Amino acid sequence: MGFFNVFSKDKKESLDRGLQKTKESFFGKLSRVISGRSKVDEGVLDKLEEVLISSDVGIDTTLKIIERLEERVARDKYMNAEELNLILREEIEALLEENGSDENVIPFDFSKKPYVVLVVGVNGVGKTTTVGKIAAQLKNGGKTVLLGAADTFRAAAVDQLTVWAERAGVPIVKQKQGADPASVAFDTVKSAVANDMDVVLIDTAGRLHNKINLMNELGKICNVIRRVIHDAPHEVLLVLDGSTGQNALRQAAEFTRATNVTAMALTKLDGTAKGGVVIGISDQFKIPVKFIGVGEGIDDLQVFNKKEFVNSIFDF
Repeated sequence: MGFFNVFSKDKKESLDRGLQKTKESFFGKLSRVISGRSKVDEGVLDKLEEVLISSDVGIDTTLKIIERLEERVARDKYMNAEELNLILREEIEALLEENGSDENVIPFDFSKKPYVVLVVGVNGVGKTTTVGKIAAQLKNGGKTVLLGAADTFRAAAVDQLTVWAERAGVPIVKQKQGADPASVAFDTVKSAVANDMDVVLIDTAGRLHNKINLMNELGKICNVIRRVIHDAPHEVLLVLDGSTGQNALRQAAEFTRATNVTAMALTKLDGTAKGGVVIGISDQFKIPVKFIGVGEGIDDLQVFNKKEFVNSIFDF
């Protein structure tokens, strides 16, 4: 029944399957680090640093984790290599908690009606698919949803979102290809208010070759939306392809400079060993990761649960 339910057994199994490649790669490297070692020393930590960086956690976040481990080693005086898994797990979980990735994430504030979400991200990251899956889960959860096809520049983008609208059983506002995205956004929000919708999801163009144009376009969309709802959009959701690793970090940097991103979604984690990028992105940008994609099914887009995420990586 979508992401409104508590974390279920089915979701846990889906998460475990989706993160399997990340888990196998990470622990394969980690086991080589501690093999034959009786205690955690500088040499182990140096090799662990290499493991974290190669797992796409990111340099800055890796250094922060290593520094914390060094403090614990110094404080405890002696830590054997077998304890490293537990300590590393605790530090990663603490890091995610500090950065606002709570296991009790509430995706949307339904006290605001309609709750307007502007979805941004480059082409190919699964942005439109993410919009469709969120819409389907909201509908299954009993909410009324309206989609806005404001990605009017990419060939077939409107058609793709229309297919998702039909699949999810929700209405869509659209215009012809090449239409003004702000005009589509305005019509969408106006229609949502008139029809007493719970949530509005607006899919935007995924061009990043010119930050000024991107900023201007998103700014224009926000301005016209506010003519209808003064405090909208209530969420700017950045969708990133988790399988691209460090490239996802670079995209996050570009978009956070261009617009006020308030939440992130990491897709395609099931096809990669680069799931560590979730940790790095959460730490570096201090913006909540609200959704992760761990499979092709509608329910494989999950609300990010930091405790279950860490459990899935570390549990065998």
